[in-house]
Amino acid sequence: MLKKEYTGLANINGPLIVIENVDDVAYDEMVEITAPDGEVRKGRVLQVSSNKAVVQVFEGSTGLNINESRVKFLKEPMKVALSKDILGRVFNGVGEAADDGGQIYSENKYDINSKPMNPYSRQYPRNYIQTGVSAVDGLMTLIRGQKLPIFSGNGLPHNQLAAQITRQAKLGKDDEKFAVVFVAMGIKHDESRYFIKSFEESGVLQNVVMYVNLADDPSVERIIAPRVALTAAEYLAFEENMHILVVMTDMTSYSEALRELSSRRGEVPGRKGYPGYLYSDLASLYERAGMIKGREGSITQIPILTMPNDDITHPIPDLTGYITEGQIVLKRDLFQRDVYPPINILPSLSRLMKDGVGAEYTREDHSDISSQLYAAYSHVNEVKSLASVIGEDELSKIDQKYLEFGEKFENKFLKQDKFNSRDIEETLSLAWDLISELPEHELDRLSEKMIDKYYRRKDENGET
Repeated sequence: MLKKEYTGLANINGPLIVIENVDDVAYDEMVEITAPDGEVRKGRVLQVSSNKAVVQVFEGSTGLNINESRVKFLKEPMKVALSKDILGRVFNGVGEAADDGGQIYSENKYDINSKPMNPYSRQYPRNYIQTGVSAVDGLMTLIRGQKLPIFSGNGLPHNQLAAQITRQAKLGKDDEKFAVVFVAMGIKHDESRYFIKSFEESGVLQNVVMYVNLADDPSVERIIAPRVALTAAEYLAFEENMHILVVMTDMTSYSEALRELSSRRGEVPGRKGYPGYLYSDLASLYERAGMIKGREGSITQIPILTMPNDDITHPIPDLTGYITEGQIVLKRDLFQRDVYPPINILPSLSRLMKDGVGAEYTREDHSDISSQLYAAYSHVNEVKSLASVIGEDELSKIDQKYLEFGEKFENKFLKQDKFNSRDIEETLSLAWDLISELPEHELDRLSEKMIDKYYRRKDENGET
């Protein structure tokens, strides 16, 4: 196929260049840009109109000039070479090796944009992924094929939680093949070192694929990184029959890069300056999670985003909440009280949890004890509001019991060491220990059968 090369640019605007008088150019087509000093850079067609093409340059436009730079259109979309050798490796945001392992060689290369998963071919998510974090496993269980985002804020320990989940995540059955694809967008160098060191020291790096876009890398690379990572996940899940967990941090950095490119293209801005197509763009990433009928593998996503000013109504968490199946919300007040992970359980939920827990998957009492914990902790917050008005001494004995329960719940169930992995049995047993602090007549979400089997009745001395 004839590949045309053009000399000279019409305009340079940050990472975008404009080429005029082009012919037979397609959206998303890959481009080679040769600088006056002979350096070859990669780019991608971002917009085509009549005889003009707008190209985003991955390595940035520094050193290019209007008269001498050359552009060659490659007649194909961006593709990456993939094989099972990617496990245990670290790549940059465009899929190039960032460690000492060399490039990946494969007969097949895969389009990073993939194809939308046919809704008819989708299989309903079942079964769970154990994260080893009690608050998640017990109350908002992560189901295979689900997309469950973490809503955080600046300064909150979402990176530590992301690293912990990556280290500890496992399937219920040890004979099933499982791996993690970890993609970081716009992170600092020390954060990158933290993630790599954490995975190396824990011995899980051999089962993790990392794609890292640093804060000083070109912002256009931030747009590419999650697509490259999800393409790798699709390869491992649907060609190698593995169950894949994709951890993506930080989707706010991704969205801001999208806003920057949109502004440079002169597009009409939407809410808070983000492009009007932010919803569909995020959906094109999130909807690549799932299971396909007839295939053994699955893709589960945990996107992490920092809410500007802790505002959950901000466009990024707002739109993410519409697309995904629940959310895990981190709370600054808990973090300031030294509770890690500081998960605010009341606005957090997993909409698919009901279909992946119970006797067949976790334990028969899981759904009921989870519901009872939510109800009890919700009442704790009501009691705290009342105590702030009338004082703790004026509370009834049962309300004082709830305050004691709330304190133990936060410090024994929610609070967990960063390197402590609790299995589902330990989590559920801990839940019953805590709920047994309340009188039996308060447990209106539990059946008599469950109470008889699991409730820890205590004698007058408070011993079980």
